[in-house]
Amino acid sequence: MKREVQITNALGLNAGNAPHLVQMANGFKSSVWIETEDRRVNAKSLLGVISLGVKKDMKIILIAEGADEQEALDKLAEMIEKGFAL
Repeated sequence: MKREVQITNALGLNAGNAPHLVQMANGFKSSVWIETEDRRVNAKSLLGVISLGVKKDMKIILIAEGADEQEALDKLAEMIEKGFAL
């Protein structure tokens, strides 16, 4: 399953908020990936996520495959859309 989301927070996907996304992704059984125009990384890898260099207003594609893929996409997309507010 795939879902496109837009990064809305001012800092983009950086070392400050990426750990929250990675921690949430690691809570799912499904494989979870983040894709940009030219790269795909494991969403459960902090280094991979930060290496994407995602900035404010960029669109990314969340990809989840496995037993809880729908829940993974819903929860991760919600976190991103709320600007990583916890």
